Amino acid sequence: MSPSMSDLSDVPTPDELIDAGAGAADPGQGQLRTAIANALVGLKKQYYGRGPTAAKTYLCDDYVFVVMEGGITRNERTLLEAGREALVREYRLSFQEAVTDTITSTVGELVGRKVIGYHSQIVFDPDRVFEIFVLEPRSDG
Repeated sequence: MSPSMSDLSDVPTPDELIDAGAGAADPGQGQLRTAIANALVGLKKQYYGRGPTAAKTYLCDDYVFVVMEGGITRNERTLLEAGREALVREYRLSFQEAVTDTITSTVGELVGRKVIGYHSQIVFDPDRVFEIFVLEPRSDG
């Protein structure tokens, strides 16, 4: 039986969850989240010649999520303006596959756990890169 709309009245909105800090991780993890974001921005800058203009990391259980804004290169912007979004996406995702070991080992070293799964995605309106890491389960339980 599916819930009625009245049953959902106590469910917080996404904005309320963000304001309450849900998914933001333990406040003591702020330095770790910043280190991960900075490391990935640095790698993007190293490999693309230009890095994202903003990044934020979310830690949740066995997952690391990083959202980066900006960083589209001039030639990619030209292709996007010419309607070649699929080509830019294909190139970016292919390149991400080529540097997967570097990216996952960097995150693994920072969190102190092995990365066992990784996915990258990009969207263009607005420019966002999403990096998703699955960590090996903790051995403590």
